[in-house]
Amino acid sequence: MTAAEIAAETRVSVRTVHREMEEIERNLAGTGAFLHRKAGTGFRLEGESSEQTELLKQRLLKGKPADYSGEERKILLLCSLLEAGEPIKLFGLAHSLKVNTSTIRHDLDELEPILKRLSLILIRRRGYGVDIEGEEPVLRKAICRLAEEYLDYSDLVGDGYHDANEPVTSRLLSMIDKPVLLDVERSLWAMNWSWTEGLSEAAYTSLLIALSVTVNRIRRGHLITEAHLPETADPISSDWNEVTSFAHRLEEGLGLTFAKAEIQYIVTLLAAARDEADVGEQAHADVVMVELTSRLIAKVQQHTEIPYVEDRTLRIGLVEHIGAAMRRIREGTRIRNPLLSPIRKDYEELFAIVRQAVDELRLGVEIPDEEIGFLVMHFGASGERLNQLGHQLRAILVCSSGLSSSRLLAIRLNKEMPQIEVLGNVSWYEAARMPEDEYDLIISTIDLPLPKHRYVRLSPLLSAEDKAALLQHIQNHAGMRNAEGEPVNRRTTERKAVALEQLRLQAALMNEIVSLLDHFHVYPLDNERGDLDRTLDCALDRISQQEAMADQAKVKQRLLDRERMGTQLIPDTALALFHTRSQSILKPLIALYRLAEAVPLEDGAEAKVILLMLAPKQLPKESLEVLSEISAMLLSTQLIELMEQGEEREIRSYLAEGLQHYYNHRP
Repeated sequence: MTAAEIAAETRVSVRTVHREMEEIERNLAGTGAFLHRKAGTGFRLEGESSEQTELLKQRLLKGKPADYSGEERKILLLCSLLEAGEPIKLFGLAHSLKVNTSTIRHDLDELEPILKRLSLILIRRRGYGVDIEGEEPVLRKAICRLAEEYLDYSDLVGDGYHDANEPVTSRLLSMIDKPVLLDVERSLWAMNWSWTEGLSEAAYTSLLIALSVTVNRIRRGHLITEAHLPETADPISSDWNEVTSFAHRLEEGLGLTFAKAEIQYIVTLLAAARDEADVGEQAHADVVMVELTSRLIAKVQQHTEIPYVEDRTLRIGLVEHIGAAMRRIREGTRIRNPLLSPIRKDYEELFAIVRQAVDELRLGVEIPDEEIGFLVMHFGASGERLNQLGHQLRAILVCSSGLSSSRLLAIRLNKEMPQIEVLGNVSWYEAARMPEDEYDLIISTIDLPLPKHRYVRLSPLLSAEDKAALLQHIQNHAGMRNAEGEPVNRRTTERKAVALEQLRLQAALMNEIVSLLDHFHVYPLDNERGDLDRTLDCALDRISQQEAMADQAKVKQRLLDRERMGTQLIPDTALALFHTRSQSILKPLIALYRLAEAVPLEDGAEAKVILLMLAPKQLPKESLEVLSEISAMLLSTQLIELMEQGEEREIRSYLAEGLQHYYNHRP
């Protein structure tokens, strides 16, 4: 069929047909059907077999109005209008979304105020169709807003497009052109701008989306002119040369040309991102935001009687989060919280308390439950921190009313605070004379002839007030006095010692990472086909100058023995991981070899690339962690491809990025 014939039958323009065919062609991937186009002849749909064609037909005919939810339908409708750049007939919109025209009219009624908030105008005229009117920068911003609201990070960095079960995700990934986003990131990373490191994950992702949308719109012929830009649109003019260099990188990588107005537009995008890099610091310097956060914490503490005000981490996290959240809410951005249901289930009482506290603040805007869920996560984490006593605390009980009350208090403590081990019930006399190294705290139901910091007074029923007081006492006084008999918080001292030891471990871990990467090299190996033994000899010869081995022959034998236990070839690749630990190895080392000839392995496999990983028999914990992480990274298709074909610096950079992420997020 020709485009004109299809246009006449579906009551849309020929241009719309050509545009839609591009997406149809992508959607046919994996169906066994292909779309062929030939100038002067038209389009032809051809299947690999008649069965495949019939199966595709059945799938299409099963479409029902319920295929899309109401929200999905409105988003897809908005995507079609933003992408079209020309009027679309009402019938065409209804047909593509499998609903009647009255449903589309109702959807448009609901979309009109949303578009108005985005500074866009919805045009609906009989005989003309439906269109969105607005300047190109505003249209691009609207597309970016949709992508940020409805796409997760996993959608943007995962492999491939989502299937038809997630139509909104697929359509938005198409609109931002996901492969372009990854190309944009590589170009941005190559610029080595220090300010990008200060961006939050959300701000960095927003910048990538904006740049990708820019590229996609240019390719579709939707261009920005100088008239679209404000007269003051030169906020980082001193960096014009750097931005131009970045644009040239994109041009070379993507095969397109940026006009001066487009480069200026990119300047504004980068300037906005640079401003975003300081948002965290600005939030903490914003007296209004700090005050709002303090009021919220105080109200939640009032309802729960948990000393949240003492948790500095909670305050810092909330100040930064609430500042960004209020901005999103005032801008009308949709808040997504995929964990809302489990949060409501696991923190039902806390959710209600935070909801009430937020309502009592009278913020002047409606705070959705999704945002309340995020706040609950902050308070929930704080509660866990406040309850983490660091180690089991030993307590002795002093009760005036005898054994029954002490048993009741012991049971309540065991239930409410399992971190406390009750050693037993003693008299106040015994408590005053027991050596302090035999317990961590004294819990009493009466006043004792001891300094106030030596014990905490509670009721046998352990009310909420008592629990809060106990937590406060533990944090401030449990186990105090140093070797000289001076008051000191022993847990604080222990915590400082642990912190120092943790710093030592982190330093050792980072040193191990840097050392491994510094000594990593890629070697071409002119080996003989079919001779694994000789190939390993050549490989070990290449690293002998690094003084990593005391006995090369023994190391080779261990590698061969390990291979005989089962092939070390990574499935579906030409890469084999040869690794061993031996007393003949003096220090950890990794090296990559690309072989001139494939070598045979166990189970009939062959390897063209060998990754050699050596380590001493006695290996520090930090070294073992790093080597284990590198092994786990071999599950990445990208790393496999780099090791098979990439340059040494690319492989080293990939490993460095992965190990840095591991270092930053290890428990």
